[in-house]
Amino acid sequence: MVDIDIIEPIDAVITWVNGGDDSHRIKRQHYIELSDEPLHKNAVNPHRWICNDEIFYCLKSIENYAPWTRKIWIVVDNITPDLSRLSDFLQSKVHIAYHHEIFVGFEDMLPTFNSLAIESMLWRIDGLAERFIYFNDDVFLTAPLAPQDVFVGQKPVLRGEWADYSHLEHDTAQQDNPAKFNHYMQINAAKMMGFSASRLFNAAHVVHPFLRSRMEQLFTDHPKALRANISYQFRDLRQFLPQGLHNHASICNAQAVFQKDNDHLHIHSGQGNGRLAEEVWTLLYPVTKTNDIKMLCINDLPQLKILIPDVDTWLSQAIGGF
Repeated sequence: MVDIDIIEPIDAVITWVNGGDDSHRIKRQHYIELSDEPLHKNAVNPHRWICNDEIFYCLKSIENYAPWTRKIWIVVDNITPDLSRLSDFLQSKVHIAYHHEIFVGFEDMLPTFNSLAIESMLWRIDGLAERFIYFNDDVFLTAPLAPQDVFVGQKPVLRGEWADYSHLEHDTAQQDNPAKFNHYMQINAAKMMGFSASRLFNAAHVVHPFLRSRMEQLFTDHPKALRANISYQFRDLRQFLPQGLHNHASICNAQAVFQKDNDHLHIHSGQGNGRLAEEVWTLLYPVTKTNDIKMLCINDLPQLKILIPDVDTWLSQAIGGF
């Protein structure tokens, strides 16, 4: 029997924005002011759009630890990153997909400053492989990753845990909490697939495997919900997490594999506040000392730099070096 993981390609997709670009900043502020209702704090946090060159670490980590990746797609609005710092080998793999291309037929939803809307449309990249893995640009590979770490045949490998969020469901105070926003996005996604808030699969902040055909089918089966999800220019509590929807659809179809090993680490925004550098180093130390941690998410690299000024040097080592 021929191994499907050898003959079927896997692409990588990264979403990127340069929120510091003047044209993006001005346009973003313009649409914030046009909003006819208050926007969620999570939706307008300026850190959401800040570019700290994390994408270069992300790209280089793919080159070093997942060289089997066929193509790497960077999804942008209309500003593309300067890739001159990358090797010729890596540059030859990188392709740019623009918002106006993946929103064809839905141009009235643009411009968008909403990652949830963009993630809902990634499957529409022209030329994208059936199996693809999605990276936020603040997610990096930190050890060799095999295709079987993300797909077992056509089954996505899911990382996370079963959770009970029923206590959050009708808590209006928590609904306003930016740190809990993602929880509500997962609740909404799970409900679409028949799961309750009391038992849903909480996806970790990792590399997310997708089947293009599954997302297309979900779009066909839930056209109103998907159209609503891409209609919000900024994040909104009425939305759902696209990877959460895909995960629960895969689980419903018995087409998911659960990664039981703890092979990922998440340094979230605010984690360094009020902590000593030694405490954070305790979390980071195993990453470069073993191959046990394959994926690392650092939500706020500038904040971490304040706590650990030489974290760039460490991160370069963690991703396998430039």
